Amino acid sequence: MRHDAAARAAQLRAQIAHHNRQYHELDRPEISDADYDALMGELRALEREHPELLTPDSPTQRVGAAPSGKFAKVRHAVPMLSLANAFAAEDVAGFLDRVRRFLKLEAAEPIELTAEPKIDGLSLSLRYERGVLVRGATRGDGTEGEDVTANVRRVSDIPAKMHGRGKPGVCEIRGEVYMTRAAFLKLNEEQSAAGRTVFANPRNSAAGSLRQLDPEVTASRPLRFLAYAWGEMSELPAASQWDMLHWLNARGFHTNPLSRLCRSLEELLAFHHGIELERARLDYDIDGVVYKVNRLDWQRRLGFAGRDPRWALAHKFPAQKAVTVVNAIELQVGRTGALTPVAKLAPVNVGGVVVSNATLHNEDYIRELDVRIGDTVTVQRAGDVIPQVLGVVLERRPREADPFRFPKSCPCPLATAVVREVTATGEAGAVSRCSGELACPHQRIEHLRHFVSRRAFDIEGLGEKQINLFYENGWIAEPADIFTLEARNDASIKLQEHEGFGETSVRKLFEAIRARRTISLERFIFSLGVRHVGETTARALARGYGTYPAFREACRHLAEGNAEARQELDAMDQIGDTVIASLTAYFSESHNTGRVDQLAAQVRILAAERPATESPITGKTLVFTGRLERMTRDEAKALAERLGAAVSGSVSKKTDLVVAGPEAGSKLTKAQELGVQVLDEGAFLELVGESPRK
Repeated sequence: MRHDAAARAAQLRAQIAHHNRQYHELDRPEISDADYDALMGELRALEREHPELLTPDSPTQRVGAAPSGKFAKVRHAVPMLSLANAFAAEDVAGFLDRVRRFLKLEAAEPIELTAEPKIDGLSLSLRYERGVLVRGATRGDGTEGEDVTANVRRVSDIPAKMHGRGKPGVCEIRGEVYMTRAAFLKLNEEQSAAGRTVFANPRNSAAGSLRQLDPEVTASRPLRFLAYAWGEMSELPAASQWDMLHWLNARGFHTNPLSRLCRSLEELLAFHHGIELERARLDYDIDGVVYKVNRLDWQRRLGFAGRDPRWALAHKFPAQKAVTVVNAIELQVGRTGALTPVAKLAPVNVGGVVVSNATLHNEDYIRELDVRIGDTVTVQRAGDVIPQVLGVVLERRPREADPFRFPKSCPCPLATAVVREVTATGEAGAVSRCSGELACPHQRIEHLRHFVSRRAFDIEGLGEKQINLFYENGWIAEPADIFTLEARNDASIKLQEHEGFGETSVRKLFEAIRARRTISLERFIFSLGVRHVGETTARALARGYGTYPAFREACRHLAEGNAEARQELDAMDQIGDTVIASLTAYFSESHNTGRVDQLAAQVRILAAERPATESPITGKTLVFTGRLERMTRDEAKALAERLGAAVSGSVSKKTDLVVAGPEAGSKLTKAQELGVQVLDEGAFLELVGESPRK
């Protein structure tokens, strides 16, 4: 049912966010790639079955994790995004069908694709100017990465100067830093002999080696680099993916010699099968095969869907499993009060990663599997979340193992009642929540942790440990209290006199807090912790309203039931009923609005940034209506967004341009009534400087 699906989607998003940070930011994955992919696959399936659950902040719409803060931040001129995954032959066939439909290709027209092993390392961007390496950056969250230039210069596979002629003025090469298995084993032997930490797998060792604060440590590690893509280019020296790989090779970069050019589904699947058979013999880790549409003009037209390019696909290998014992079942209380049961496992190695926790999702999941403390269970790693318990090995069940009883009260000191959500049909939902809301210490602390997290206010030195301490001592109860902490310190708190703090650490903490008194609108909105308003949704709201006063006023009207305010929000692209309901509920609570207003009084909130791309439609709101003949509706939307426009689903007085094709109906009529500019498809393509479609 829909309510259960919404609850499960929320759980999956929280799990995936956790695992993204463990993998991309901390280089400490808790689950295998296969387990991560399974979680992501389940979320994608839910969003396909229930399109109303697809929110812009979903992990399926973005990639990676925020930069760690150890290095200077680098904003990517062209985002470093991820890939959609396939696990079966029919998924690959569906990908080819979508490409054909999007481009309106005839059934007989062949689609060439490159196929290359998907190496498991750390994504890296290398910027060359006039052929000379000037910067190296990690992927980070896809928008911002970390400047690791000094370390990159220590990797022998990365040329300081590009070879040969024909080098663009600006050339950003992308690829993967990795470590061979032989080098990994030797490094761990050396680490162990020296009494230092050993790495879990080659991917972790490569990531940890590249992100050393001392470049000499990086220089001592046997890192390799394979190039396979590019970002910002002042000019493209080739017209196809395959020719670009050869060009990269000629410029001094290693590319994967196992890559192939394929011309049919059968060739793709045969290549995947062959690589899977060879996987164990390779001296580096791979977790699948990447397919890319070969023609670069087709890639440009296909563009992106959320975080994924429409012209590429990662065909992953099957998930890996293991058997272990459930030592305990613990409940975690989230920011919204949701209680998530987690199995505490006897540590077990699954695909090269040691797993000690696994999600049990909810009360129904525990009951369905009949998981008990002491049970031997099968665990699978296949997603960006905590690994999943698949089933119980009943023949190994201890006689004394009793069924697990889900608690009726929250594990917080208040022991507040746990309430099971009820669906619209009156049936029990999947999620159980602590009814204490912000009276529950767990939820208040989680709200504060969210507020200072990297994608929100990102206050360095104010992490989980400090938040817990400050909350328990009564120094911080609301986000606004963080910005009055320094003024209260000398008078009553005297933080520098507490264990673990000194004059220097206290000074640095207050400097970090002062540095965050100025914040972008999208970060401010995200920091509030409104349900279903994640990072991408916050960005859409910031761009839609432009300034904090406009956003705050709109939310006030929304809470008052103003129909025009709701219609304006509903017209924003990718903002649906779920987000509208959450914002309405949040700003209808006087306690919440009080917290927001107190916080806003302590900080300076910047207006939303204009898109970097400049075009005749940059910053404008467009509506497409009627039948488009030269491109599909999806392609038209992708084109407009690439050029810095917002695409809305309805016409209002804030609409700047309507593109109308044959059979346009009420939207065209309304545009004419409001005096909104109307163009046909051909005039629109001419306006934005696009060549006619075939």
